[in-house]
Amino acid sequence: MHKHRFIDLFAGIGGFHYALQNAGGSCVFASEWDPDASKTYHLNHKMKVEGDITKISPQEIPDFDILCGGFPCQPFSQAGFKKGFSETRGTLFFNIAEIIKIKQPKAFFLENVKHLLKHDDGKTFKTIQSTMKELGYSFYYKILKASDFGLPQHRPRLFMVGFKDQNIKFEFPKTQKLTLTMSDIWGEPCDKKIGFTLRVGGRGSRITDRHNWDSYNVNGKIKRLGIAEGIKMQGLPSNFKFPPGTTETKAMKQLGNSVAIPVIQAIAKQIFKYI
Repeated sequence: MHKHRFIDLFAGIGGFHYALQNAGGSCVFASEWDPDASKTYHLNHKMKVEGDITKISPQEIPDFDILCGGFPCQPFSQAGFKKGFSETRGTLFFNIAEIIKIKQPKAFFLENVKHLLKHDDGKTFKTIQSTMKELGYSFYYKILKASDFGLPQHRPRLFMVGFKDQNIKFEFPKTQKLTLTMSDIWGEPCDKKIGFTLRVGGRGSRITDRHNWDSYNVNGKIKRLGIAEGIKMQGLPSNFKFPPGTTETKAMKQLGNSVAIPVIQAIAKQIFKYI
């Protein structure tokens, strides 16, 4: 049986890799510019991770069926917005578009923060949408939360899916029941059922601070999330590990930048039904 080949762009520590592999896919290429995240990816997935995607020619990338990526919402130019391929130049999204233009995969699967929908009064999102359509792909999008797919963190994210075969009528997966609570994450009673969204910065705020995201009342004591809890909250496997010498600060940053695996996996299974 043919495994759906995918490439993992802006790959981080490999959340997309786990999710699509679990759904039956095979990763043929990964790119991540951050050296710490690359080391973590390599340790867990045992494959070479290429560096900065802006320095890689699309022709060097192996053939693949699905392009995946949680691309940074790098600011788009305020000028013009004629809505099209040329408007993405100077942004990291342009590299995604360029790869799709040259490699012509069957589908793409992108993830970003939900605020991308409203960035620059919606112009950025419209540019992304029109670029994909200009390249000959359909475009579906939806905001889904990690807590809609079993994990105890909110983590609302914008997911974008498109197909070269525009006759495909794609539907995002139906939401699922919560299978873990924060008490399961801690292994002790916690006053919150669903936790805060894991973030990259701002660790160590007081539990009463409105910016707090990592302090919890656990069994009557104030505790702060650590690596073990972060791994569970993103749905990473129990054998996931960081390279020796990785500080907690760096590990938590990498976890905060990652994706919630069950959501990605559910969407991937839906994509695989159509291609």
